[in-house]
Amino acid sequence: MSELRVGVILPAAGRSTRFGLGDKVAMDVGGRPMLLRAVEIFARRPEVAAIVVAAPPDSIDAFRDRWGAQLGFHGARIVAGGTVERWETVRNALADIPEDCTHVAVHDAARPATSEELVSRVFDAARVHDAVIPGDPVTQTLKRVSEESVDAEEADAVADLILGEISDSTKIKGRRVVGTVPRERLVAVQTPQVFRADLLRRAYAQGDLAGATDDAMLVERLGAEVIVVDGDPRNVKVTTPADLELVRAILRR
Repeated sequence: MSELRVGVILPAAGRSTRFGLGDKVAMDVGGRPMLLRAVEIFARRPEVAAIVVAAPPDSIDAFRDRWGAQLGFHGARIVAGGTVERWETVRNALADIPEDCTHVAVHDAARPATSEELVSRVFDAARVHDAVIPGDPVTQTLKRVSEESVDAEEADAVADLILGEISDSTKIKGRRVVGTVPRERLVAVQTPQVFRADLLRRAYAQGDLAGATDDAMLVERLGAEVIVVDGDPRNVKVTTPADLELVRAILRR
């Protein structure tokens, strides 16, 4: 089994436009700010040798003022993340992972409810596999829909036939179903994702990184094998206010 000396990257440079309630990573979850919760998941693990938090580059001084002391207490460093896509942030942070780290784990700063059991499962698998990610089986029916929305006139015409003339407040927008996606062997991917450090560095050294939505996708482009272990449905990523309430409920339990 491989030695495990892990450098952890927590991307926290996003603008959280879908969240809409202010600074997402500062939100209270179970009595602690979300970002600190995410850092603490790894700070107490003996396999973790370094933690790097990637901050918004255009407000990194304010970020350091807000978080520097608390993150420093846990041994975490703050670096500048990217400006547009997530892969930019991870690539920037990867440069600050010490060379003596055998593995790199990338974890969403907005997943503060990740269990110790899940982290142990991923780390243990990373001792024998070069790339490991957690995934939760998809149980809902998936539909592929049209890119364009049903226009207002068409929606109005259908509604008028059924109900007669209706007000603007009851107009319904939607998109057409163009197909049903088979859900067999589909998983919803989570973090932390763990890779041998040299493999992840090669993945980020590729010329075209555009469109990568997670780190495993870049490793896949190299033709390397990625292993999926069981995720956890409670390992929720906070993207919307509803997600925040769900995570708070999970942590209360």
